[in-house]
Amino acid sequence: MNDESVNKMGTPTPEELREQVERTRDGLGRTAGAPPTAGADIRTQVKERAAAVREQASEKAASASGLMRGTTEQAARLVKDRTPDAVLEKTAEAAAQVREGAVRAGRYAADRTPDPVLDRAGRAASAARAHRVPLLAGGALFAVLLLVRRGRGRKQ
Repeated sequence: MNDESVNKMGTPTPEELREQVERTRDGLGRTAGAPPTAGADIRTQVKERAAAVREQASEKAASASGLMRGTTEQAARLVKDRTPDAVLEKTAEAAAQVREGAVRAGRYAADRTPDPVLDRAGRAASAARAHRVPLLAGGALFAVLLLVRRGRGRKQ
């Protein structure tokens, strides 16, 4: 609307309103006359946009992950640099003692356990490793059943 098309009260003139109605009709006519494949084109555009957004999000996540990894490594270096050598030595000694104690406990348990039990435990561990997915699924199902049973028991 130009200044001449607005009267003294600030409202558009009838001629301006007619022109506006005609422009709106023309726009609606073009939309209504669009080929039926325009909807499919919109779907394609939406899919392309979604793929672009997913890719952009993936790139941002990878960038953030790299930044976090670098920051974590830098923080670890700073802590290590600022930690007194005596504390680092004591920590290393304590870790070595814990590892040594775990090895001794494992040997003690292996020495005291009868051979048939060790053999069966080894076979069970191998079978569990070989059938990990069904074993985990069965365990999850069992946990769900226990939770359902427990929930029903509380309601009654």
